[in-house]
Amino acid sequence: MLFNSLQFLVFFPIVLALYFTIKPKYRWIMLLIASYYFYMCWNYKYIVLILLSTIVDYFAGIFMASTKSRKKRKLLLLASLFTNLGLLFSFKYFNFFGDSLSFLFDKLNIFYDVPAFNVLLPVGISFYTFQTLSYTIDIYRGKKEPEKHFGIFALYVSFFPQLVAGPIERSTSLLPQFHKDHTFDYNRIRDGIVLMIFGFFKKVVIADRLAEYVNLVYNNVTDFNGLQNVIATFFFSFQIYCDFSGYSDIAIGAALILGYRLMTNFNRPYLSRNIREFWQRWHISLSTWFRDYLYIPLGGNRVVKWRWYYNLFITFVISGLWHGANWTFIIWGALHGFYLIFAIWTKNIRNKVNGVLRLDRLKTIHAMLEISITFLLAVFAWIFFRANSLNDAVVIIKNLFTSDFFKGNLNLFKFKADFYLSFILIGFLLVYEIFEERYEITHKITRGWSIIRWVLLTLVLLSIFILGKWEEADFLYFQF
Repeated sequence: MLFNSLQFLVFFPIVLALYFTIKPKYRWIMLLIASYYFYMCWNYKYIVLILLSTIVDYFAGIFMASTKSRKKRKLLLLASLFTNLGLLFSFKYFNFFGDSLSFLFDKLNIFYDVPAFNVLLPVGISFYTFQTLSYTIDIYRGKKEPEKHFGIFALYVSFFPQLVAGPIERSTSLLPQFHKDHTFDYNRIRDGIVLMIFGFFKKVVIADRLAEYVNLVYNNVTDFNGLQNVIATFFFSFQIYCDFSGYSDIAIGAALILGYRLMTNFNRPYLSRNIREFWQRWHISLSTWFRDYLYIPLGGNRVVKWRWYYNLFITFVISGLWHGANWTFIIWGALHGFYLIFAIWTKNIRNKVNGVLRLDRLKTIHAMLEISITFLLAVFAWIFFRANSLNDAVVIIKNLFTSDFFKGNLNLFKFKADFYLSFILIGFLLVYEIFEERYEITHKITRGWSIIRWVLLTLVLLSIFILGKWEEADFLYFQF
């Protein structure tokens, strides 16, 4: 079931009405049924995978808490890791590693023949796998007591607003909320509705419009030249941002209406002044997950410098692999790891240059320069993220340096006005986020200025219905 579908627009009000009608002690049952139904609308068979992860991790947590034997606790943790990562590997990475090994062995003239595992990728498997893994790891570390109510734990794993594309919630934050009674609160519900409206605007008005241009170019890379590739990559940078942050806004808003607070997943990442800050603002639930459960256990920055570089690089490579079973994602992650290592390595040099040029006296210009450089680095990396193959990515990069860079029609939309409207919408988004960064205008709109609030919300709703693309396009992160 898609958020941007008629089915969801019927499903969610029904869930909401039932939620505030039945007694609080039975609400978890209704939410669990709704969450399973929500997921089964894609493929009812794959609910078995969620149930298996839920059962294994529930009992792993219970048994870990009941024994003081470190060896037994470690075996239980390994059982959880093996089950969850085994399922993830089988459905998402088996064919990728098989094809990679086959290619390598062919080069070495070694016979290798392993049949492909031809199944559909379960929607959201990377998200709920990481969410439930954090639960068992936290119990093993002694940071969390196990959840004894199986139904509540099952709801934590499958909570429908964030089930298929996050945010990846921690058990320490979300689980306790399922034990609380949530009353009908106008202010909370209003804030949730506003978040959902802005999420729909990002998705159906901006992201799905940009997708037409991006898909045309990236699915036919040999048919287009330099500037068309630049525009397509620029558009993709905002397509993926509006698509994914739009999903997060809808998920967080829907949960908030029900009374549950999910973590912020995006915080205006394209206003970042360096790549480190970019990852503090982009897909925050995933970046903090890798920080807490991979980077820090590897040693973080509390090691010799070469090992610090290694920890950073391997974390980002694995982060790239998390996104997809393709070398393009691995290179995308490796690029961001390289960006961070290069920034650390050149920090003293850059400080000296800034001192000589006295850029600290030109704060606005300096900030704009840093934001622009960070944005360009992120955009270049997006080429690999979006490209269908390494070969396609190489073609696009080569096209940036050809003599016919400016040749060709730039407006590739079927409806020609969409080309100009796309730039206007991106400009509107950037201006809004700049003002949001400085003045927190969303808070002021929702908490005060009632006339302005309703005028703005009416305009946004009208733009959604008039300008929105309502083809029920999937959210990009569903494939991860």
